[in-house]
Parts: sequence; C-alpha cells; structure tokens
Amino acid sequence: MKKYFLFAAVLALFSCKNSDQDYDASGTFEADEIMVTAKANGTILRLDVEEGQELAIHEKVGEIDPKNLELQKEQVIASIEALDQKTNSPVPQIQVLQTQVSAQSATISVLQEQLDNAVRERNRTANLVAKDAATRKQLDDANGQVKVLQKQISAAQSQLNILQQQISTAKDNVSIQNRAVLSERKPTLKKVEQIDELLKNNTIESPIAGMVLTKYMNEGEFAITGKPVFKMAGLDLMILKTFITGDQLPQVKTGQTVKVYIDQGDSKTKEFPGTIYWISSKAEFTPKTIQTKNERANLVYATKIHVKNDGFLKIGMYGDVKFK
Repeated sequence: MKKYFLFAAVLALFSCKNSDQDYDASGTFEADEIMVTAKANGTILRLDVEEGQELAIHEKVGEIDPKNLELQKEQVIASIEALDQKTNSPVPQIQVLQTQVSAQSATISVLQEQLDNAVRERNRTANLVAKDAATRKQLDDANGQVKVLQKQISAAQSQLNILQQQISTAKDNVSIQNRAVLSERKPTLKKVEQIDELLKNNTIESPIAGMVLTKYMNEGEFAITGKPVFKMAGLDLMILKTFITGDQLPQVKTGQTVKVYIDQGDSKTKEFPGTIYWISSKAEFTPKTIQTKNERANLVYATKIHVKNDGFLKIGMYGDVKFK
C-alpha cells in the first residue's frame, strides 16, 4: 500500500510539473509609469525620496523654495490694506455744512418771529385805519415790512435748501470715490487666492501610490516647471506584456480571464488571475528576448494582461500565461 501511495505521489508531481511547463505564452511584468515633474521654479529645499521607496497617494515628499511667491503675496496684502487709507470720509465737510444749516435755521426762526410781529402790527394798523385812528401811509409801511420779512425768510429758506443739498451731494461724491477705490479690493483678493494656488505647486507630492523607480534631482538643485524630479509606478495593478502567434489569435479576446504563473523556486509556481485588456492590431516580428509557444513563429501580436498584485509581483519579473 505504501508503495502505491509513493508511486501515485511521484506520478502526480511529474504530471503537475509537465502541466505547469505547458504555457501558452510568456512575458515580463510592467507597470504604468508616471513622471513626477516640478510645478514651480526654485531651489529644492527638501526631497525625501529614494529609488525603490514606496509612497502613498498624495504623500508630500519635497518642497521648492516659495520665497518669491510669499513676497508677492505680502505685497498684494499690503496693497489691500492701503485701500482703506485711500478712502475719504464725508464727516468733516458735512460737519461744516451742518454748522451753516444750524445757523441758517436760527436765522429763519428769528425772521419768522419778526414776521409774526410785523403781521400783528399790520393787522392792528389796519383796524386803526378803519376807525380813522391811523393814516393810510402807516398801513402801507406795515404791509411793506411784512413783505420784506417774507422775502428774507424765502431767501433764507432757499439758502437752507442749498446747504442740505450740498450735504447730500457731499455724501454721494465721497461714496462714489470710495466705491471706485474699494472696487479694487475684490480683484486684489483674487490675486491672493491665485498666489495661494501657486504656492501649492511648491509642494512635491506623489500623484499615486507606488514605487519610486528613478530619482532625477536632489536637494539644492534648481527646479524648473515641467522638469522631471522622479519617476514612479503604481504596483497595485501590474501589466504582463506577452506575445501570441497568429494561430493563437483566434483563441483570445479582450476582457478574457486567463491564468498567470510566476516561478517561486524549487519547481513551484504561484498562480494569479489575469484579464486581457489589450491586443495589438498589428503583427510584428518576434522579439529576440520573448519566447512564444511556437519558436518558429516569425510574426506575433503584442498582448497586455492586467494582474492584481498581492506584493509578490515585481517590475521585470517573468510570467507565464495559460489562456484556457
């Protein structure tokens, strides 16, 4: 019985090994690479990245000297504060006019009192004339005095209206002048917001979660907008690029699920599920470094397979594929 189990185990291992070696295609793993470039000009004050280092998404890893932008921001803020000093107040001018209004109102009050007295005196004189106790001339003089006072009151009232109009005009003029000055505040505040947005560009951060592949710049070097700082790649979803022959082409399609294998040593392999997401529409000659199922094939089609990485897959690692 023990000999039977030993024979069965050896047979199973041999069959498994032969089956594992019967792959439909082979290739190497790649990843979508992203070039992280400088978004601002200036000296790099800090850059905490090394090749092979894994970064989290939006992780802040460096800073470009923001001094010039900060000075611009301070200048704009100072100009905003200066706007308040450019505005005028109508209070001093209005106070002078209000004093004149008060004096004119007092004058009118005095004239009105004189008019009231003159009217009473005219009425008394008119009664005396009716009784032949006063002359007609005295009544005419009394009527003349009333008319003079009425004209003086009318002129004083006109002057009072002019002063009140001057107060209203002074308020309007100062308000218009201040609006013209303060109208600069809103666009100037927008300049501050623009500078704040530009200051964000002075922070160097990783756009994705992944590994740093190549570092191009170091602390102390001068960064220019668009100049590469480092290159990284996302490793969560790997790409197995392989080639298939024309005979295999009818067996595959985009969206098809396949099995991907990597070598783990000691004749062991690890299996991953994969999905074909791209097949080249043009044939090309077999690359020297790529093996296909049919070694004699001259024309092949590049194929890319998405494989979710559990941490074992590395860029440049070889992988094998079974389509069925």
